Amino acid sequence: MADSLETVTQKLREFAAERDWEQFHDPKNLAMAVVSEAGELAAEYRWVPNSEADDWTKDADNLARVMAEAADVGIALLMFCDRVGIDLVDAMRHKIEVNRRNYPADKARGHFERPTRQPPGTGRSESDD
Repeated sequence: MADSLETVTQKLREFAAERDWEQFHDPKNLAMAVVSEAGELAAEYRWVPNSEADDWTKDADNLARVMAEAADVGIALLMFCDRVGIDLVDAMRHKIEVNRRNYPADKARGHFERPTRQPPGTGRSESDD
C-alpha cells in the first residue's frame, strides 16, 4: 500500500532529524534543492529527441535513473512545503481550478497559449499564473 504524503513527510522529518540536517533546511535552501533536483531530472532527457522520449523512458535502466531523480524532486518539494506550511495537495487542487479558468477546454484544446491572458496591471492576481 502506498504511503500518504503525510506519512512520507513524517519520514522525511525523521530522516533529517536523525542527521541534524534541519539547520540546513531553510526555505531558500529547500527551494534551491527543488530547482537543482529538477535540473538533474531534466538532464536525463537532455539529448533525447522529443519523439523518442516515451520509448527511451521505458528502458529499465533509463527508467531507474528517471525514477531516482523524480524522487529527489518530490522529496525536496515535500520538505519545502512542510517547512513553509503549504499543504501540497490543497495547493495543487487550487491550482487545477485556476488552470481551468485560465485554460478553458473549449478555447485551449490543442494550443499552449493561455486564451484568457490579461495585460499586466489589469488586476489579475499573480497567484493565478
